[in-house]
Amino acid sequence: MMPEKQKPRALAQRLVWFAVLWLGGVATVAIVSYGLRLWLAPK
Repeated sequence: MMPEKQKPRALAQRLVWFAVLWLGGVATVAIVSYGLRLWLAPK
């Protein structure tokens, strides 16, 4: 029994996933850096 080959996803769907994951990564880095800035900034 061979599993059916999956059709390659549409280019638009792959680009949407790429954009979502990229923006999620950028947002995470921004939040962490802002938190560190607040924590380490002189008061």
